[in-house]
Order: sequence, then C-alpha cells, then structure tokens
Amino acid sequence: MVLVFAWARPAWTQSQAEILVAAMQDGGKVIYLRHAATNHAEVDTGRLGDRAGQRNLSAEGRAQAREIGRAFEALHIPVNEVLASPVFRARDTAEIAFGQAQVTVTMDLVADDYAGAQLRRMLDATRRLLRTSAGPGMNRIMVGHRTPLETVMGRSFPDSVLPEGAMAVFLPGGSAPKLLGTITAERLVHSAVVRR
Repeated sequence: MVLVFAWARPAWTQSQAEILVAAMQDGGKVIYLRHAATNHAEVDTGRLGDRAGQRNLSAEGRAQAREIGRAFEALHIPVNEVLASPVFRARDTAEIAFGQAQVTVTMDLVADDYAGAQLRRMLDATRRLLRTSAGPGMNRIMVGHRTPLETVMGRSFPDSVLPEGAMAVFLPGGSAPKLLGTITAERLVHSAVVRR
C-alpha cells in the first residue's frame, strides 16, 4: 500500500503542474510571478531608485529570470502585458525574462514596505489587476512581491508554496480571481525542456 502511494504522489504533482502549463498556454489568465532569487545578505531600505539600498537579484536569480523567459517562449505561453514593481528585484526579473521593451513598471505592484502613503491604492490596484483579463487568449504577467499578494488574497503563500521565481496562476473574473495553483520556476523550465 505504501508503495502505491509513493508512486501515485509524484505522478499527481507532475500532472498538476502540466495542467497549469496548459492553462497558461490557453491564455486568459493572470500570472503573478514572484521576483526571482535574491541576495539575502542585502537589506531593504524602502528607498525606491536606490539599488544599493535594496535586496537585489543574485546571480542565480538573474539566471532563473532568463530561464523563465525561455520557458514561456518554448512553451508558447501567450503574453500581451507584463507589469512590474519598480523595486529592482521585480523590475529586473521582468526585464530579463520578457525584455525591457515589453515591461511596464508601475507603482500598482510596488512592495508594501516601499509603498508608504500609497499602500491602500497599491493594494486596490493589485486586486483589480488580478480580477480583470488581459484579453481573450492572452495572459497578463504581474511581477511583484509575496506580501501584497497575500494581503489582497487574504491567504498565506509561504516559500513552500510560492518561493522566489514561482508563479501563482489565476483565472480572473467576478468579485475575486480563482487561484488555479502555483508552479515553481524550476517546474516550468522542466516542462519546457521535456517538450523540446
């Protein structure tokens, strides 16, 4: 009995990831991408525009962002809108993954500890962006931070669920978006490699 369970669980996990990939390929989703891996030795000051005063992407994070972009391309996941927080770790993730020309940097996705007096407006904007579609057959990518997503959704997204570089995939519409699931950068890249 234990052997059957041990074999069934990885197959179920794999199929859940493939279901999310297929959902993204179909378009009409909102994909909330938590910024790629960061250098945790750096400390945030809360000062926008001050790269030295922020926790930035590590070398691993920059490579992870490149791989995410390549996986989206290899898997033919349609994207017509890429929005990013102005905090450098999120902005850099978006620009490395999807190209600077495709990215719109917006205070609508700024990290909560950088929002200041704009916190309520940022949370309202994040909520609205998660609920509305980017258009038929297309996806909106929101590159941001974990805490605003947790606040807006009223639930926890721990590192075991949404580590740096992972994506929460939503079906927009109605009064609240429906969370279809989360997928790590590594699992998305694996899907792209397997399908080559």
